[in-house]
Amino acid sequence: MEIGQASSEDTRSEQERNGARFERALMLETRERVRGVMHQVAARIAPGMVEEEAVALMRRSLKEADMLRGWHGIHVRFGRNTLKNFGEPSEPGVVLGEDDIFFIDIGPVWRGHEGDAGDTFVVGNDPQMHRAAQDVRAVFEATQARWHEDALSGAELYRFAEAEAARRGWQLNLDMPGHRLSDFPHALKHDGALLEADYVPSDGLWVLEIQIRHPDRPFSAFYEDLLLSTPTARSIP
Repeated sequence: MEIGQASSEDTRSEQERNGARFERALMLETRERVRGVMHQVAARIAPGMVEEEAVALMRRSLKEADMLRGWHGIHVRFGRNTLKNFGEPSEPGVVLGEDDIFFIDIGPVWRGHEGDAGDTFVVGNDPQMHRAAQDVRAVFEATQARWHEDALSGAELYRFAEAEAARRGWQLNLDMPGHRLSDFPHALKHDGALLEADYVPSDGLWVLEIQIRHPDRPFSAFYEDLLLSTPTARSIP
């Protein structure tokens, strides 16, 4: 093995380490449970609701599912707030319109393992919003497939995703650059971005985040999930 290859493998080994209690089966079960709660709450969000009401609904639902503790906060973004990056506060008091878009991003912990689910939903009949919600999933799926087929590094994944989003007429937000998941807390093991990984990320340890912005109108769409070489069916209520 050449020196450069050895260095890359050493970096990968360090950045992909897990704790002693890590179990892949629990990671995958956490994923399914978290995505299930996300879809259940999304089905209850309706025009006329204020964004803060949706956040409160999500908090209650996670508590009922024994997943209130999270490694990151609850984000439900309506309309123009979908342009916000992770961690940015929403503009308060935004009401979901009759023809509108919203996304959910939650990171609960279940049985000591981290989940992270994000998806975009549309109410009404705005065709560009519906296309955004479909295309953000398509960009994710195309990028995941290319990772699996061609063994792309984290950096190459996001170059591919950026080109794929542009091909469909969207702008990829590279300030949402993907990250590790693990037994809680992953930040003590590695807190860097998938975008910065110069090696091929392993199956079931990294979250690929895709946020695409409309080039002219004030909204975006978001989708994230674990990178999996054999994706399971999406959780639905």
